[in-house]
Amino acid sequence: MNHHPTLAQALQDAGRQGLERTDAQMLLLHALDRNPHERAWLIIHDTDSLSPVQLARWQALCEQRLQGVPVAYLTGRKEFYGLELSVDSRVLDPRPDTETLVDWALELLPEQGASRVVDLGTGSGAIALALQSQRPQAQVWAVDASAEALAVARDNARRLGLALQFAHGSWLEPLAGQAAFDLIVSNPPYIRADDPHLARLIHEPLSALASGADGLDDIRAIIAQAPARLTAGGWLLFEHGWDQADAVAQLLQSAGFEEVQHRHDLAGIARCTGARRPAST
Repeated sequence: MNHHPTLAQALQDAGRQGLERTDAQMLLLHALDRNPHERAWLIIHDTDSLSPVQLARWQALCEQRLQGVPVAYLTGRKEFYGLELSVDSRVLDPRPDTETLVDWALELLPEQGASRVVDLGTGSGAIALALQSQRPQAQVWAVDASAEALAVARDNARRLGLALQFAHGSWLEPLAGQAAFDLIVSNPPYIRADDPHLARLIHEPLSALASGADGLDDIRAIIAQAPARLTAGGWLLFEHGWDQADAVAQLLQSAGFEEVQHRHDLAGIARCTGARRPAST
């Protein structure tokens, strides 16, 4: 790369190194202190040259991305359901597919009225914040066993001006004294402990990814705790792995839940499974 490459040359060079174009554009905007939505600006300014300081920042970002660090961790930002979240290595990088779980939750939540909702394993707060932003009258709780993750979620809630309730602890345990919930949602860890893909996710918190031999330990724990914390007729929704829909449905049925059903992600894979606590027991 020459001493003062243009923006176009910088992006071409990144492509030759194996960086995806969108990733490269996001990182270049970050190196230039521009807004991540300004990709059109890059095209208009493609003959501008990078200063030595900008070039050094850009090359360091590219190097880390090529080592597998998520773009969201490098820029400190991730857009989710129209909200700009702060994200770092204390929490999982929110995936676009998780918006499927939010869509389903919103179908079940009336637009008016103070529904009670809890997001278990909230991480950056992505799901809870999306629900609170779309249902301002709902009371939304965000729970995580990681105090560090809750600090990220609290920071996001404060910045976005959304008044979530927070609880620190394992799944529903810290909510024992609370009134029952109308809806419980969770994107818990669901990767099998021996899954070879875990090796590629070294930059993300392992405790938020893996869940026992079959990847279902945390889902089992939540299903066991949920009936006592749900209103009669209340719903429990999970995001899970691409091949776990049948297993999660079976667990819900065995625990006495009704109306078990799935929702599919952008690729048409059954990525969410949920069911209802019987209205009368």
